[in-house]
Amino acid sequence: MFKNHPKGLIVAFFANMGERFGFYTMMAILVLFLQAKYGVNAETAGSIYSWFYFAIYALALLGGIIADATKKYKTVILSGIIIMLLGYAMMAIPGMPLSLTVIFLFTIALGNGLFKGNLQAVVGQMYDNPKYEKLRDKAYLLFYMGINIGAFFAPFAATSVRNWWLKTNGFVHDGSLPALCHQVISGKLTHSTQFAELANSVCLNGPVTDVDKFAHEYIEVFAKGYNYAFAVAAGAMLVSLLVYIFFSKLLPKKEVDTSAPEVKVEKSFSKIALSLGAMVAIALVIYLLFGNADIAFAFGLFGGFVAWILQASTKQERPRVTALLLVFVVVIFFWMSFHQNGLTQTMFARDYTAKSVGPFTYLFFNLWYILAFIGAIAGLVMLLRKKLQKQIRILGGVLFAGLGFLSYYFFSHGKPENAIAPEIFQSFNPLFIVSLTFMVMGIFTWLANRGKEPSTPKKIGIGMIIASFGFLIMLVASLDVVSPVQLQGEPVPDTSRVSPYWLINSYLVLTIAELFLSPMGLSFVSKVSPVRFQGLMQGGWLLATAVGNKLLGIGSYFWDRLELWQLWAIFVICCLASAAFIFSIMKRLERLTK
Repeated sequence: MFKNHPKGLIVAFFANMGERFGFYTMMAILVLFLQAKYGVNAETAGSIYSWFYFAIYALALLGGIIADATKKYKTVILSGIIIMLLGYAMMAIPGMPLSLTVIFLFTIALGNGLFKGNLQAVVGQMYDNPKYEKLRDKAYLLFYMGINIGAFFAPFAATSVRNWWLKTNGFVHDGSLPALCHQVISGKLTHSTQFAELANSVCLNGPVTDVDKFAHEYIEVFAKGYNYAFAVAAGAMLVSLLVYIFFSKLLPKKEVDTSAPEVKVEKSFSKIALSLGAMVAIALVIYLLFGNADIAFAFGLFGGFVAWILQASTKQERPRVTALLLVFVVVIFFWMSFHQNGLTQTMFARDYTAKSVGPFTYLFFNLWYILAFIGAIAGLVMLLRKKLQKQIRILGGVLFAGLGFLSYYFFSHGKPENAIAPEIFQSFNPLFIVSLTFMVMGIFTWLANRGKEPSTPKKIGIGMIIASFGFLIMLVASLDVVSPVQLQGEPVPDTSRVSPYWLINSYLVLTIAELFLSPMGLSFVSKVSPVRFQGLMQGGWLLATAVGNKLLGIGSYFWDRLELWQLWAIFVICCLASAAFIFSIMKRLERLTK
């Protein structure tokens, strides 16, 4: 897998995998934790979630500035890992008020800002060497796969810990109950008989006699289970820290091209004032148009960055910088749509997807079952690959036979109905990333050998078109359901719960889109960025991602204000409009990659 690549890629791969395990443990449960623990509504949970996601990526700009200024990329990365570890450890403390939880979240965001963009920049530096340049796109696909191996296991870990703690305290999981418990405590629930029936269905220690006491206990236990899941994330960060400490010597040190003339960037008061003026002006315009201070701030910050980087770049650098900024605009709307997977799509999984499934579908919702199934498929692939050595093909046959039989055993001895948790849907995106990465790499290689491989910018545009189909699936799935705007806080009727395959297929299509856009975008930034702005432009990519993440709140804002199919239509339109924009500037972008 890493053949012909520099050894430092392996270090970046595993350091990033540990960090992403922790991060996606957080993202799989954050919205559910906020609503279960604090009883906040969808809009408030979405606002906190989007601010956290915004800060995660926006602070990468700060990390890029520090690393570019000091040239100590590896030191900045190390400090980021340590700060993230502290943040996750604090999130693991039960009983914290919402204000402290928000502070802990932004501690994690600060550490991530120092870590993420600079590690991506260091990966790019390894491929500045002409010996490895042609492997750059494939390197970022492998690097991206490392992200998603960690992300695949994260939801299973979070769910297992939460369910273990519930069972230890005499309860089982029902994702719809915490919201109802908060209504009982506040005196807003009118259907007490229905609530009592649900309470009895999750209580392992006999019938519930005091619904008010049950409501308090269930929320406390439910939320504490999530705190212990955050502790698992802290453990993953510790592993990432140890990998980085012991093997970071394999990563390159920043090398300055001494043959190029030194360029001095004038840091005059007028330039700083112009950047701040642009930031304020854009923020004011956005606020007047939409009346949302959060979004205005996000776009204002991005506008200030644009003004500053255009002034700081030389005449020779400006075409490259401008091209990157145009791509960043597309990135904003992709991530605004794609990262709904942790917000409105997770709410859809909790409220509108079947609570239980048959034995075959359950193969994909149990960690050991799905690992056996994946192993059987991998064995079959090894067996059929004629180019592999005979011993490896025999091993593939053994895996296929043994794990295939185990999968069949799980299926044939499974219960007719098996409860599933909404968090597990978060594992499908990384599972598809890992499964499809080599296929996508193979397709690109096959096309390259025939001189037909799309350019990196064209891959990004194709990815946006594919993403629109992912949300089109959600739109069709939501046509016949009773939307939250009609329910007005009432539980979703079982008749409005749909097959989990709608959501799974949406994740599949969105994953293919992500493979065309995200690793290709990272490769494009590392390829086109001027040498002295490598960290900063990776930070700019992440700042654009941050603005997109701040726009996530659009999904939660309209969650109980529009029909669900109308909500998904917003993202279909955004993806298609972004694709149209990037194809309109395609020739300009392609010139810079040659």
